[in-house]
Amino acid sequence: MALGKFQRAIQDEQGRQDKQGRQDKQGRLAAMAEAAVPALPDPAQPEAAKPKGRAAKVKARIKGKAADLHGPSPNSATNLVIADIALRGGAAIARRAVEHALLGKSYAPRKATAILKGRSLGESLAHGVLARVALTSVPGAIMVVGGLAAKTLYDRSRARKAKANGQKQLNDMAKDGAEG
Repeated sequence: MALGKFQRAIQDEQGRQDKQGRQDKQGRLAAMAEAAVPALPDPAQPEAAKPKGRAAKVKARIKGKAADLHGPSPNSATNLVIADIALRGGAAIARRAVEHALLGKSYAPRKATAILKGRSLGESLAHGVLARVALTSVPGAIMVVGGLAAKTLYDRSRARKAKANGQKQLNDMAKDGAEG
């Protein structure tokens, strides 16, 4: 599935480059010519206005404009892979932080970590599938949110039993996480 997205993105990028290729060629050649010829220092420019510091000097040496830079690599597929990895990594870190914050209000940090480690593969897969269904379509989102709302209302109607069952499940998960 992800491979298809990458292929479509590459094809779109290539089509866009082909379309703009002839128009931009003259502009790029002119920009390269300007970048190749070093600018003469302006004698009217005061010494204080010149870039100071290493970062300012590096920034002054960068050729091209920010609009011309489309990523760290000139290859569009590589840029998509880098972006995908960065987004997935960031999402995983954010998810862990939110999970720890939610459990941290009621449990000690060690127990919260043990609870998170004690999740089974089936639970993790089910949560992933539900998230995917909710994100891919409006009816799916309505179905998942409706199911979560119904579960919450059911738990609230049976608060005492639900709290006891929830505590038992979390204790079992913590026990499994501490062992593994």
